[in-house]
Amino acid sequence: MKGKLGAKLYIGLVHHPINNKHGEVVTTSVTNLDIHDISRSAKTFGAEQYFIVTPLKVQQKLVKRILGHWEGDKSSAYNPDRSNALSAASVVDSIEIAKNKIKEIEGQEALLVVTGANFEDGFDTVNALKEKLKIDNRPCFLLFGTGWGLHASVTDGADFKLEPLYGADENGYNHLSVRSAVAIYLDRLQS
Repeated sequence: MKGKLGAKLYIGLVHHPINNKHGEVVTTSVTNLDIHDISRSAKTFGAEQYFIVTPLKVQQKLVKRILGHWEGDKSSAYNPDRSNALSAASVVDSIEIAKNKIKEIEGQEALLVVTGANFEDGFDTVNALKEKLKIDNRPCFLLFGTGWGLHASVTDGADFKLEPLYGADENGYNHLSVRSAVAIYLDRLQS
């Protein structure tokens, strides 16, 4: 579904490669809240799929167990809204695998778009992204980082870098939870 954005939208929550506070590459842990809340935002704003990106098999197993719980008849009957939202979520080993899955589905490569609270320059606005998507007529793969943000190996290879989210704080404080950031970006993209 293209929705107001005019392009099919895919979301990725990346757990590797991620920066830690020292700038080192790490793999962060998947959190239950991120699985549930980002799935709900993805469904609300019409994303085709929500990829949870982690190479750690134990974390993949956790995600599959959580998703599987809500696929069961009893859980699905108890809370059909949650089951519906989680139906768009899946776990993959890498960004590349997710990109390849999107290409299989869409028949073309998605525009790789990255976000980051700590981008200092070289980024563009949500409105510029909307215009680009209208012109390119490609699906959009919107990546969000965990920890201290996406590693440069991801951001440097992106097709588009979105401006950080800022609110009303005079000093520029913008340390949002990734769940909040996803919801805000999706709302701005669809409005």
